[in-house]
Amino acid sequence: MKYTEDHEWLRAEGDEIVVGITAHASEQLGDVVFIELPEEGREVEAGEEIVVIESVKAASDITAPVAGVITAVNSALADSPTDVNSDPLAAWFFKIKPADAAAIDSFMDEAAYNDLIG
Repeated sequence: MKYTEDHEWLRAEGDEIVVGITAHASEQLGDVVFIELPEEGREVEAGEEIVVIESVKAASDITAPVAGVITAVNSALADSPTDVNSDPLAAWFFKIKPADAAAIDSFMDEAAYNDLIG
């Protein structure tokens, strides 16, 4: 498992990266009430805003951690956005096939992420 400074978790699965938000991010957002996911097949650049999350506290965006193609989305989240609050590690948002297979290696491990959030 790897982590971004934007509080996303990343998990390699074959040649894809599964992306979700951390428990810390979920706690900061509060109760999630709406999620807009990207379309499968969409090509994205690293840093591009591709998911919109609305909670009772705020609206937030999730950016693509790497350049690549969206290969799958967790459409169940659109119907049940509160799953992000109940189990952020299971409530993945999308899978991406990165343009650079080694891209995930540049992100933080759990110890570095825990240092970040203090």
